[in-house]
Amino acid sequence: MFHLARSLSEAGLKVLTTTTTKIYDPTPDQSVTVLVASDPQAILLQAVACPGKPAHVTAAAARIDAEGKLKGFAPETIDLFAASGLFDWILVEADGAARRPLKAPAEHEPVIPVSSHIVLAVAGLDALESPLSEAGVFRADLAAARMGLQVGENITESALCRLVSHPLGMFKGAPDRALRVLFLNKADTQERRVAAARIAAELIKHPIPVADVLLIGQALETLIIHAVFPLKAEH
Repeated sequence: MFHLARSLSEAGLKVLTTTTTKIYDPTPDQSVTVLVASDPQAILLQAVACPGKPAHVTAAAARIDAEGKLKGFAPETIDLFAASGLFDWILVEADGAARRPLKAPAEHEPVIPVSSHIVLAVAGLDALESPLSEAGVFRADLAAARMGLQVGENITESALCRLVSHPLGMFKGAPDRALRVLFLNKADTQERRVAAARIAAELIKHPIPVADVLLIGQALETLIIHAVFPLKAEH
């Protein structure tokens, strides 16, 4: 999220980063300006009055000091921010995977604002060929059912495709009009990039398009995109 915010703000666009769940308090290199207020109108007033008119600000409803995290806003509040016209882009962390490469969302997840124009789902390629367990997949029991695996079985490329394409999988809750982008992260070896290309080829053949585009890249130290695959090419 902060890589994207940096790129957009450096292009001269006004960017807000926030969450509908919880995020760690950003480091200064991620976001210098952090606005905290439970009242969304107070956030908007602060954004207008910020000294120096920063191109990128982060906003949260409260600080959770014991966790070093920021508490986010209800999705309706994000819609209000979008309607204000103050920001060219609003980037929202709408779900978390407890720092694991994969996740299957629970019934109450993800928390996606209806005003969202793009939904970006992220999967870590380091999950491939590792056993399906809670250590590597958040909500592993739910993921097992959606991937067609038993807990303990290795996660295959096809199993990951099933998680992506499942109605309760990685794009659960995405607004119908939103552009769907799948980002296969941690493609930092040739072997993983080849595996990601095979996943793209399998998803392109899916009878119902599961996303609009697939990106293969990595986003740890910097954002690198190795390949882009349109997933509606054959439809």
